[in-house]
Amino acid sequence: MAAAMPTGIMNTSPNELALARLLQLVSPSLPIGGYTYSQGIEWAVEAQWIGNQVELQLWLDGVMQTNLCYLELPILQRMLAAWSLRDLTQLEHWNEVLIASRETAELRLEEANRARAFYGVLKSLEPSADEYQLILRQSHIAGYSFACERWGIDFERAACGWLWSWLENLVLSAVKIIPLGQTAGQQIIFSLGAFIPEVVAAAEAVADDEIGASSMAQAIASARHETQYTRLFRS
Repeated sequence: MAAAMPTGIMNTSPNELALARLLQLVSPSLPIGGYTYSQGIEWAVEAQWIGNQVELQLWLDGVMQTNLCYLELPILQRMLAAWSLRDLTQLEHWNEVLIASRETAELRLEEANRARAFYGVLKSLEPSADEYQLILRQSHIAGYSFACERWGIDFERAACGWLWSWLENLVLSAVKIIPLGQTAGQQIIFSLGAFIPEVVAAAEAVADDEIGASSMAQAIASARHETQYTRLFRS
């Protein structure tokens, strides 16, 4: 016997449903292992590059204004457009650009692991994903953009969700490593969260030949983390 449909679901607007789907995609409970990565922060703390709330906030702000603004979000924008046209050539191209821009073996492995884990979730929610698994299993952004395009989530919302999820995951990792209190972590999320619309708007204006960013400190920290003697996090 079919389960009863929740009262009022037929009156849900497409925008409300898209928001609900977005919240599911960026939830820390999504089983893709986001909480297991520090993206070099673990080594940066050991090296005493990051040791308090102010230094952590400056580090995250720097990465957000470079890698996120000039690499990840512009590629997300182009992948959304490519999915709407089913342009597999463009999707392959931007996957290649993204992976080539991951500056360490550890960051490339994180990209691959996240992609495979996200694909595992996605195909259980959207069976049509199976048709595109070769593309979806290459990068997390490929799967995320596929889901956003299928579920009517526009770029601005998708980009805000991507940034917020990235920020929350790294703050939650860092407060354990430094360590900091949970209140300090929430203060960082609140402070940097205020810049999310600004970063999204800047990313939307990035031209094709401007895509690409390098955060040298993060690259060094990630490379050193690969051989760090003791580690809590996978990157």
